[in-house]
Amino acid sequence: MWGRFAAGVVAGFFLSTALVGLVCWLLPGPWQSTLVPGMLAFIPVWVGVICASLQFASTRRAWLWLGSLAVAGLALLRVLQALDWVR
Repeated sequence: MWGRFAAGVVAGFFLSTALVGLVCWLLPGPWQSTLVPGMLAFIPVWVGVICASLQFASTRRAWLWLGSLAVAGLALLRVLQALDWVR
């Protein structure tokens, strides 16, 4: 259980960052206007990911899924920024 919880805390932090970042950057208008709502939404999203991480069957699956989703989400943010689709 502690391994799955740790996966939710560590990898879930980066996954939540990617999810909130995608939503904030893809909304119309400047990203500065979504900074405070994004920061307020981050904690509930992170807690939800932590709770979801406890539903995995094993620690290894939790780390693999959450880690790969976090890397994919952050890579997507970087690609969007490199393509100049977001600022």
